[in-house]
Amino acid sequence: MGAGPTILHADLDAFYASVEQLLTPQLRGRPIAVGGSPSGGVVLAASYEAKAFGVSGGMPGWRAARLCPELVFVGGHFDRYQPIADRVMDVLADVTPLIERISIDEAFCDISGAQHLFGDAAAVGALIRRRVRDEIGLPISVGAARTKHLAKIASQVAKPDGLVVVPLGGERAFLDPLPVDLVWGVGPVTSERLASRGIRTIGDLAATPSTVVERLLGHAVGHKLHAMAADDDPRRVTGGRRAHSVGAQSALGRHSPTPELVRATLAHLADRVSRRMREGGRAGRTVTVRVRFTELRSVTRSLTLAQPVATTLTLTEIAERLAWSAIHDHEGAEITLLAVSVSQLSEQRVLQLELDLEPPDPWRPGSPTGAARWAVDASMDAIRTRFGRDAVGYAPALLARDRAVPEEFRELAEHEV
Repeated sequence: MGAGPTILHADLDAFYASVEQLLTPQLRGRPIAVGGSPSGGVVLAASYEAKAFGVSGGMPGWRAARLCPELVFVGGHFDRYQPIADRVMDVLADVTPLIERISIDEAFCDISGAQHLFGDAAAVGALIRRRVRDEIGLPISVGAARTKHLAKIASQVAKPDGLVVVPLGGERAFLDPLPVDLVWGVGPVTSERLASRGIRTIGDLAATPSTVVERLLGHAVGHKLHAMAADDDPRRVTGGRRAHSVGAQSALGRHSPTPELVRATLAHLADRVSRRMREGGRAGRTVTVRVRFTELRSVTRSLTLAQPVATTLTLTEIAERLAWSAIHDHEGAEITLLAVSVSQLSEQRVLQLELDLEPPDPWRPGSPTGAARWAVDASMDAIRTRFGRDAVGYAPALLARDRAVPEEFRELAEHEV
């Protein structure tokens, strides 16, 4: 044992739609969309039967209905998704303690210490798939390889409801003919840029000099994607660790960065991030804002504070300062996305008050203003716990909230990294 690949990537197939079909047997085998409606809204997830017609998550409901006239729209059981996904993770934990969950419905596993009990990667993958199907009722695809990136690609090739094991020594034969958009991080725009240079497969990307790819996509992105195509991925499965950061992002389409748009969007993101930190009894010292401009250019700005923060107003103010620093350096450019994350996390379940020092600094958590902000947030958290997320909030955050995508779905889709 132990002579083959030892990293598995397990990925539940069309998770949200599959759960709806599990909960409502009449929907099994039928094309369904979670969220949206024939008259509007946004499709949050689609079953494989719907995907066969071209329906996908993020698509307007009216368009999905045109592509698939038999499509069934369901509202979604948001309270059921997390517990069901957690049961799947329990199955993985029965095989190995080395589990790195990267979203609600997917995780990496290191089975190097489990093969003497359960067999090689193919046997372990088959065991996981059988147990998830029999005990929970969901389809799951599993990829096995020697690296995390390759295991994730293998699970995508295995979909739907399959198992792919990449044998040691067979990496290039497996990777080279696959489309380049299977590389982790290659989206439609990047794929088009690569295709313009004749780079359409992973083998093409691996064979292209890294300097050429970096000139085409930028140094950081180009270097990373070229390494992935070459299966140069030294990352190991890191199970049982606490999150290093908490973040949220919002796609905007194409807009000029007006003060109203930036303020409202960042306030909403800061509200989501700070609330998740407080729920975990944590705060963070480093605030990072990412601004994506047209042409897929992303710029980040960060600020590290002397003390960790977790209040909504403070995080909003810091995020605004950082965002405008990036925007002013790209005068006249439209923005397509804003993201906020907080790292260098530490415990903060109580707030230590401090003397009223001069000069006053509202960003110091223990200052009079900082303590007042903490108290306001604590009160709003309590109200939301009792009456729901929409019961109270800061005006800019409430106004910015995209009602087409339920807040429950946003929080399920986001994960701490």
